[in-house]
Amino acid sequence: MATSKEMKRFYNAQITGVGMYLPEKVLDNHYFESILDTNDEWIVTRTGIKERRKEEKGPTSYMAIKAAEDLLKSKNMSAEEIDVIIVATVTPDMFFPATACIVQNKLGAKNAWGFDLSAACSGYLFALKTGASLIESGAYKKVLIIGADKMSTIVDYTDRNTCLLFGDAASALLLEPTEDLNYGFKDALLHCDGSGADYLYMLGGGSLNPPTHETVDQNMHTLFQDGKTVFKEAVKGMADISVDIMKKNDLKSDDIAYLVPHQANLRIIDATANIMGIPKEKAMVNIHKYGNTTAATIPLCLTEYYRDGKLKKGDNLILAAFGAGYTWGSIYLTWSLD
Repeated sequence: MATSKEMKRFYNAQITGVGMYLPEKVLDNHYFESILDTNDEWIVTRTGIKERRKEEKGPTSYMAIKAAEDLLKSKNMSAEEIDVIIVATVTPDMFFPATACIVQNKLGAKNAWGFDLSAACSGYLFALKTGASLIESGAYKKVLIIGADKMSTIVDYTDRNTCLLFGDAASALLLEPTEDLNYGFKDALLHCDGSGADYLYMLGGGSLNPPTHETVDQNMHTLFQDGKTVFKEAVKGMADISVDIMKKNDLKSDDIAYLVPHQANLRIIDATANIMGIPKEKAMVNIHKYGNTTAATIPLCLTEYYRDGKLKKGDNLILAAFGAGYTWGSIYLTWSLD
């Protein structure tokens, strides 16, 4: 029996459409100067963030639907053509039904099935690998992958260490098969390590600590992060896994058009690029405009850079992320959109 490495791949999953949604309300650093003991210089120096968005019109599904509609409009495509919807998020509208079901219904994707995927800041990579596998199997032709998080609902706006970092946004990519194996999804290395659970988490709301007056009084429904520990692990995790996937595929820094890193902290992005031997200008960055939008950061970068004309067909990309869990990973793909 052939091993997985020996099995012939008939299709690659390629990205054939992009979409995004950004809330109208902007929270700049001067806003936080008015409510916290901080200032613009302190925030920019430590994070690279100048602004972030806050959604005021609806829940996570609202943003996800808007991003999907933007993609469909750009392709002049009907939602009824979609086979599968995967929503990567840690801020679902509710535990159930899945946010993907709400998106499917309101989008009018009546022929699609779908589900939510929770892997925090690595969620989009995990969802992209899952969607690519569905395409490569030959069973599905159009898989919609949405990263959407309304982080404003789970941050404590009195905690300077966390609330400055996060923003709300959604972005979507469409995967379709290609028989030209020079393009599309090439490889993935994904990991998780539950021993990191003590350093980045939200304690309240699940079966461990169901909602009570006590959990609310103890502020257990907002995220906690041990910033120094997570920073150190994120640099090592994102850089090491990106170097590993380059070595595995015999790629040198000159072969890479862009590193597409999760937008958690500009210093983490710079350190990752440096360890990979990639100049700063080849690392996609939009953290200064949107902060950390969790599962939305990577597709948001891809959408913006493509629409700005910076991303060209044939560009080799290394996607990298690190998040709560711990979860981390890297994906190698070749851009196929003209």
